[in-house]
Amino acid sequence: MTAVLQKHLLVTGGDGPRECQRAVAHVLRRMKAEAETSELRFTADVSASSSGKDPSSALVTVSGSGTAQFAENWVGTIKWVSKSPFRPHHKRQNWFIGVFEVEWSELPEFGLNTGALRIETFRSGGPGGQHQNTTDSGVRITHLPSGLAASSTDERSQHRNRQVALDRLRMLFVLRQEESRANDRSAQNCLHRQLERGNPLRIFQGDGFAEVPHRMGNSARIQIVRRKHG
Repeated sequence: MTAVLQKHLLVTGGDGPRECQRAVAHVLRRMKAEAETSELRFTADVSASSSGKDPSSALVTVSGSGTAQFAENWVGTIKWVSKSPFRPHHKRQNWFIGVFEVEWSELPEFGLNTGALRIETFRSGGPGGQHQNTTDSGVRITHLPSGLAASSTDERSQHRNRQVALDRLRMLFVLRQEESRANDRSAQNCLHRQLERGNPLRIFQGDGFAEVPHRMGNSARIQIVRRKHG
């Protein structure tokens, strides 16, 4: 059986201003639209501190046969050219965020049998027509020490939903680490300076987030910032 291709992408504005958080939100919407056009499965987990606001960071998971090309089209520095939607008289119009690939080996490991996890099942309303809600296929996993929780109803089987929920829980820990780094102002300022100095992979403009024709050479691609999530 052919393994499902999957990529995890961290979208972050570093320690950039609120405008960079708006750029993160724009990128997530654009990513979702492009994933759907390419018939890829797309999920996005946003930082817990977002609370309905534009997120400072998000972890995107895409899977399907076009996943590698999708990641290549996004990993790098993204530039948004727009007047500030929050500060009308602000002169700055260039805002930068980064998209980084998170390797599977960088995600924290959890054992399903550990006492640190509470696993609950519930009836799922996913695909299946007349077979909907007839089995407890939905799964919610809570990491008791941290209170972080993730669930899945995407798959038909409880086994697969348990694995998806566990993977999402691991990704929530990556986002928590990202938020922790946000408290380290010197590290985040360094990241944002690197983004601003970098060659943007893609450029978007205005409130409509329209893409500006732009080509970046391979030499510039090599300069993309990569970070470990320890």
